[in-house]
Amino acid sequence: QVQLVESGGGLVQAGGSLRLSCAASGRAFSSYVMGWFRQAPGKEREFVGTVTRSGGNTYYADSVKGRFTISRDNAKNTVYLQMNSLKPEDTAVYYCAAKYYSGNYFLLRAYEYDYWGQGTQVTVSS
Repeated sequence: QVQLVESGGGLVQAGGSLRLSCAASGRAFSSYVMGWFRQAPGKEREFVGTVTRSGGNTYYADSVKGRFTISRDNAKNTVYLQMNSLKPEDTAVYYCAAKYYSGNYFLLRAYEYDYWGQGTQVTVSS
């Protein structure tokens, strides 16, 4: 099992940047695919991006491509979400998620992940 704790959320003006962190406890962090999702009030949880176990490959939702970057440090059991050029529509609670997975596909759907953090609020003002 793995426990996930997000941090780094806050209030930022449009055009600004934030970096979210997700610290994982438990063993074999490098065996887990990690994903980021977000949920705005009244909306369903949506996929933001994912990173493979080694960190060598990433995949993003079209809405954040070119603005957000996911990275991971397996030595620190941490995955990051660097968010640049933030827009008011990026306002949401952001969640990291983990899946023990040895396959070759990107995991894009919330139900594919087994472990979730508690979320961190990101608010972008216009």
